[in-house]
Amino acid sequence: MSTFVLVPGFWLGAWAWREVAGPLRAAGHTVHPLTLTGLADRAHLGGPATDLDTHVEDIVATLVHEDLRDVVLVAHSGAGAPVTGAADRVPERVGKVVYLDSGPLAGGTRPLDQYPPDVQKIIADHLSDGWRYRPLSFELHESLGTSTEGLDQARRSRIAARMTPQPYGALTRPLKLTGGGEAARTPKALVSCSYPIGQVKEMIDQGHPYFAALAGPEWELHELPTGHWPMFSRPADTARLLGAL
Repeated sequence: MSTFVLVPGFWLGAWAWREVAGPLRAAGHTVHPLTLTGLADRAHLGGPATDLDTHVEDIVATLVHEDLRDVVLVAHSGAGAPVTGAADRVPERVGKVVYLDSGPLAGGTRPLDQYPPDVQKIIADHLSDGWRYRPLSFELHESLGTSTEGLDQARRSRIAARMTPQPYGALTRPLKLTGGGEAARTPKALVSCSYPIGQVKEMIDQGHPYFAALAGPEWELHELPTGHWPMFSRPADTARLLGAL
């Protein structure tokens, strides 16, 4: 049996993993869903200084203080950056990193740099108090090309009601990596939901900047066809696939 640490994407908390954590625990796994600082039940702990380094430390602290080892560290969506940073900081505690419709971020890069200028403008328009990035509507996500497959209107409404603003520093702080060889050799897996795996392989072969890093021997590629939020649209299948990994 495995130990899972589940890190949700933007605007979400540990609550987002409820329908995935249950089946994993029923199968005998140990599961730690995380809420990062400034979000959900930890929203009151956030502030202008909350940034990507804070979220990396959130994950590292969980691994260290819970004395977790050989962890399957799962990143959904925007959690790819802090999970990459945490796996780099304590590689001796991580058995595998799984990017769930997500991906690694290069050292020295800001998460904000991954977005084209028009999306960066939308992000700027959704700032409150200068440091909180308000959730985008599912309709706006669709207009930007993000798949919402598997989410009916009732479920969208329930999810949106529980979302909280994302600390903007989590997008604007460059990711610090040590560059240690042990972290580079950690086994990694991509679970692609929004893109067919054949298309992902084509982009890897073409050297696409978002996918070129996935060409290494430490990577395995999997597909779970659904929208960008598989923990909501296909939770049981998400749990089964993670358990198989």
